[in-house]
Amino acid sequence: MEHALTGHCPSPFLQETLFPDAGGFIDGRYCQQVTLGNSTLSCCLPCPLAEWRYDSDLGNTIHATSWISVAILPLCIFLLISYAVLPVKWTHRHYLSVCFTLGICCMELAFIIPLGAKPDQCHNAITPNDMRSDLSCAFSGSLLLFGGWLVVIWSFIRTMAFHLQVCWEKVLGPKFMWAAFVCGFGIPAIGLTVMLILTGVSFRFGDICHINVDNGLYDYWIPIMVFAVAALFFQLSTMIYCIHIYLRSLFDKSASTSGSSGANLPSYTASIGTVTARQAYRRVRRVLKLQWRGIALTSIILGNVIFFAVVFINLDNAVAPTAENVKAASPWLMCLAETGNKDLCREYASAIGPNEATLLAVVFLLSLVGFWNFILFARPSMFAGWLDLFRRKVTRRHEFVSADATTRYADNKGFEMLTTSVKSPDTFMRSPSPSRTGPDRNAFMRSPSPTQMGRSDRSAFMPSPTPTQTTGYGRSPVASPSLGSERITVTREARYVRPSLSFSGPRPPSSSQSASAREWDPQSSFAPGYGRERV
Repeated sequence: MEHALTGHCPSPFLQETLFPDAGGFIDGRYCQQVTLGNSTLSCCLPCPLAEWRYDSDLGNTIHATSWISVAILPLCIFLLISYAVLPVKWTHRHYLSVCFTLGICCMELAFIIPLGAKPDQCHNAITPNDMRSDLSCAFSGSLLLFGGWLVVIWSFIRTMAFHLQVCWEKVLGPKFMWAAFVCGFGIPAIGLTVMLILTGVSFRFGDICHINVDNGLYDYWIPIMVFAVAALFFQLSTMIYCIHIYLRSLFDKSASTSGSSGANLPSYTASIGTVTARQAYRRVRRVLKLQWRGIALTSIILGNVIFFAVVFINLDNAVAPTAENVKAASPWLMCLAETGNKDLCREYASAIGPNEATLLAVVFLLSLVGFWNFILFARPSMFAGWLDLFRRKVTRRHEFVSADATTRYADNKGFEMLTTSVKSPDTFMRSPSPSRTGPDRNAFMRSPSPTQMGRSDRSAFMPSPTPTQTTGYGRSPVASPSLGSERITVTREARYVRPSLSFSGPRPPSSSQSASAREWDPQSSFAPGYGRERV
């Protein structure tokens, strides 16, 4: 007796002619031609195919990676917000790190979308859904592939920039930055557009859509591998050069003419042939000290990308409808037709594509990319910067005033600060007029002019000599800044006591110096002889 869906096909296979070719990813069906008597039928495995090829718990295990992305995405967002809010002294941000983090956020979002959408992997019993029949599939697949493009391209740009700085002593300026922006976002956008038009994405295993088999090797995996291998070449060549410089510095006995201290990069004004091996080693060491985080993250990403590409290319080749694949899958298909139990036929399925552990490793490594990015680029100074920002914005800043200063201010309420412009060093500040002081005008007195004072008292009110006046190399035409504002606190009982470290008046030479030991003559430089006039 024939089943309504299996038709003439043995269970669990379903007859393809019983399902219309409307909707879903038709090329994603896994069917095989079977000859029964004088007729040939196309019998297909039920959807999803991964549940027949792999363990039944594969989907639940892959679903756990989405929750890993839920925990990692806030870490990436924290980095982006820190780059945008905190000053560069706390974050050491760079456009290479910011754009790299954006690519990782796209990949993490691809794993989170199925948690809210809860998509159905199958359009019907034998046909999986694709980006045209399921909207969540279109978003998750596009974000995953676009994020992969961004990560690989910016890894390539980072390794190339590091190679130019270390090996060729190039200073990367705005031209390189804008070229990096154009290539870093333009190439992924073009690649994603071509891939969606020619190949597309569909459900293959798990709730996340992946690139299809047809033309996927040519419009996605080969371009990705080209940039990944080029980035790996730059990385290895730079490391070989650093090792070469280090070995040369061990045998270099020449004295260095450049300083070895400092964390900033040198100006790179000398050529490779004119610097010694030790100088080159110091320069390379400083660059490595600044770039080791990017080197480590790029190495992890490139290793993962090459591993992903090998696994997916192997999977695509295993499910392609070729004569070799049909021959390799025949024992497994015959076992399913005879027993109808996928658990009993598991040993024959090992010859078809990668095993379950390999697929799980790919999915988990994809979701953990953001974790490595946070570990390497979340500097401790970022947390110190957020703490400093919180203290400045949330808590009130109090001005600490000593107790005696507060008491004196309360006792002398008539004092005020006056600011007057000074046209020349000989101009002095005036005390406030009685009309402005009101009832307290008797507390102030006009400063005596130099003409009303003797020579012994005039020196106490002389302007502060400028640095050029004290050195004796000529009189400065600019007034001293200390004359710009001054606090007038003169009362009838107040007495001016000049501090020991005050420079408001001339001071006699010390006893250790003699008049004959002076290197300059005051009269020859038109400098006033303060030492002889002071009593």
